Amino acid sequence: MSNTWLYIKSGKQDAFFNMALDELLMNKVRRGEIPPVIRLYEWETPTLSIGYFQKMEKEIDIPKVEEYGYQLVRRKTGGRGVLHDKELTYSLVLPEDYEGMPKSVTESYRILSEGIKEGFKNLGLDAYFSIPDKKERREERSSVCFDTPSWYELVVEGRKIAGSAQTRSEGVIMQHGSILLDVDIDHLFDMFKFTNDRFKEKMKSTFLEKAVAINDISDKKITIDDMYNAFKKGFEDGLNVTTNEYELTEDDHRELELLIEKYASREWNYRR
Repeated sequence: MSNTWLYIKSGKQDAFFNMALDELLMNKVRRGEIPPVIRLYEWETPTLSIGYFQKMEKEIDIPKVEEYGYQLVRRKTGGRGVLHDKELTYSLVLPEDYEGMPKSVTESYRILSEGIKEGFKNLGLDAYFSIPDKKERREERSSVCFDTPSWYELVVEGRKIAGSAQTRSEGVIMQHGSILLDVDIDHLFDMFKFTNDRFKEKMKSTFLEKAVAINDISDKKITIDDMYNAFKKGFEDGLNVTTNEYELTEDDHRELELLIEKYASREWNYRR
C-alpha cells in the first residue's frame, strides 16, 4: 500500500465532538471528497464510551458516571465500555476497496494495527499482536474493554496496551481505538454494574493481569506529545503512506454540528 492520506490532530475535544468527527470523516470518504484519514485526538472531559450494542441502563451505573463528572456517549462501533481519560485515541477512515485491504474484519485489523505497533516501537516498547488461545476465548468476560485481548490487538509483556473497534458502512471502514498512557482502574470499574462485589473484584484482578498502560511499563516518562509524534510516524510507516494535514472547512463544521447534536441526544445514547 502506498498512498497519501490526510492527517488530523484534533487535540482535546468533548465526547460528542469526538464521535461526531469520526462519523463526519466517514461521510466525506464515502462521498469521495477526501482520501483516507488518520486522526489523533484526546478527551477534554474523562468519558465512558459504550459499544453500539451495549445496553446502557442494564450495564452502566449512570449515577456513578454523573457523580464523577464524566461524560457518557455511545460509539458507532461495537465492543465494550472504555474509559477515555489519560490516553491518545486514534481513528482511521478509508474505503473498503482500498488497495490491499482484506475483506475480513479480523485481517484488516491486522493490517491497520501495524501503525499502532510501529508507534509503540517509536516509544521504545516491544509491542506484538495478540492471538487468543481457546481458553481465553471461553473465559468469562465483563462489560469492560481491555480485560482480554482480542485478535490482533497490541500486547506488551503479555498484557493488552491498546484496544480497537471497527465498523463498516456503505463501503467505508472506520477503525478507532485507545492507546493508554495511564488508567484509573477503580473509577473504571465503579461505572459498570456487576452481579455482586465479589465478581467485580474478580474482574478487576483479571484486568490488572491482562491490561497495562504505557507509563506502567516504560523505562522513561512518556508524555502525550511524545505519543502524538510516535503514532503519527507509526501509522505512516506501518501503512506505508505519507500524510498532509487537513483543516476542517466551514461546510465541515456545519455538518459536524448536526452530528454533535445526534451524539449528545438521549435518543442515541439510550437506544438500547
